[in-house]
Amino acid sequence: MEWQNLPVVSLGDVSVRRAVATDAEAIALAHADSIRSIGPDFYSSEVVQGWGSGLTPDVYARAMEGGEAFFIATGELEGKTVVLGFATHRVDDDQDGASVYVRGCVTRRGIGTALLRLAEDHARSHGAKTIQIQASLAGVEFYKANGFEELGRGEARLTCGSAMPCVFMRKTLS
Repeated sequence: MEWQNLPVVSLGDVSVRRAVATDAEAIALAHADSIRSIGPDFYSSEVVQGWGSGLTPDVYARAMEGGEAFFIATGELEGKTVVLGFATHRVDDDQDGASVYVRGCVTRRGIGTALLRLAEDHARSHGAKTIQIQASLAGVEFYKANGFEELGRGEARLTCGSAMPCVFMRKTLS
């Protein structure tokens, strides 16, 4: 499959597609919403604030320019079409990684799973045999439900310099 020309896939009232640089601002808003709405159930306000700091559109645009693949789900929210969530596939230190974030108001609707499948398919098409992640405590059950196994626990370094507890996980791609 040619990933630059990924068709729009519809999930009822939600469309999923490959993101482009002009989506960066909308991705930043969805990312911040996910952290602020879901994160407080798992982390202190200081961790949530640090986790959400520095999420500017430039972060996502630079990542795309550097080869990271982004996939977005769009849908209507309060009368406007917005990014409801996103997933990524990237190669870090020769290991394939992924992440998934969805807005708090659309969790448990299959959006995150659909986005994760696109990231996994992209990884496979680029030769990946496994995906390794540093899951937030908020995402552990989601990733387990999607076939990831826990490797251990530790801390993830945030862009603000502080750290937050995370779970190291891996999934073997078939």
